[in-house]
Amino acid sequence: MSGLRTSPIPARAAPPRVGGALAWVRRELFGSWVSALTTLALLAWALWALPGALDWLLWRAVWHNDAQACQAARGVGACWGVITEKHRLILFGRYPLEEQWRPLLATGLLLALVIASGMRRFWTRWLVIAWVLVWAVVFALMGGGVAGLSPVPTERWGGLPLTLMLTTLSIVLACPLAVLLALGRRSRMPAIRALCTVFIELVRGVPLISVLFMASFLFPLFLPVGATPDVLVRVLLGIALFASAYLAETVRAGLQSVPQGQLEAAHSIGLGWWQTQRLVVLPQALGAVVPGLMNSFISIFKDSSLITIVSLYELTGSLGLALSGDPEWRPFMVEGYLFITAIYFVVCAAMSRYSLWVEQRHARGQAR
Repeated sequence: MSGLRTSPIPARAAPPRVGGALAWVRRELFGSWVSALTTLALLAWALWALPGALDWLLWRAVWHNDAQACQAARGVGACWGVITEKHRLILFGRYPLEEQWRPLLATGLLLALVIASGMRRFWTRWLVIAWVLVWAVVFALMGGGVAGLSPVPTERWGGLPLTLMLTTLSIVLACPLAVLLALGRRSRMPAIRALCTVFIELVRGVPLISVLFMASFLFPLFLPVGATPDVLVRVLLGIALFASAYLAETVRAGLQSVPQGQLEAAHSIGLGWWQTQRLVVLPQALGAVVPGLMNSFISIFKDSSLITIVSLYELTGSLGLALSGDPEWRPFMVEGYLFITAIYFVVCAAMSRYSLWVEQRHARGQAR
């Protein structure tokens, strides 16, 4: 042992850094030869198409509301002057021009409420009170008839405020019903299980446009004269019932993912059926299907454009209303659709990013 010769171990190079933007590019865009070729092909196409697109979108575009200048630039540059000229009609529909501060304020309050509801720091009992108060103010602003505000019938509501109102209320009404339908379809009681199954399959077997048509035109035929609900209420219930059937299947998939051992453990500590579902099963089930739920929420937001068939002009319908009847600005429908496409994209992207955030928090909670 005394004659054993030792030498110091040579220093090793630091391991390569696996994080950062460069590592992401290598992994996601050049991870294989197929991925690399696809990336290079798309990059070449972008370099070819981007200059012409920017030229039409920005550099040669007409930004002021001059119809003659827009006509002269047709085929050469975009006419964003149509948005300058028609933005109020596109965003607020047929709502009285002099009263459009009311839907603007209502939209701001509704967006603030939805954003606050997505923040964990506001998840208290006061949030429920805030929902009631904000919605009371929103309906008072939109409908009028109180505090000196002139009445505005629901037929004249439209644009972005109507889209956000229908989407938010439909989701709020559909989610509890979807949970009950999902639990009912897994019930051991044959009557309840059959009833929930028939409702889900029946609603999922018809398109939303048929549901809206029946809710708007056929449903009033079965009611006494003078007892017909407002068209907005009928449309809202139709969308909520339709969405609940799809959400119920998503929730049922989450319920099936909960291990049986979780239920047995809950029963062993004396929890009843409702306590088990509320405290053990549903938190895990809903967390497991967050992407599917958000996908349905985004679909509800976009499907609200179908209400135009019952003469309610949400964002897409308001665009047609603003341009179709004006021969001077009608040729620039593409620019109008690009404008509302940007609005839809911003809202859908925000919902998608929030879904990813919730999913990551749920994954971290599961890891603990």
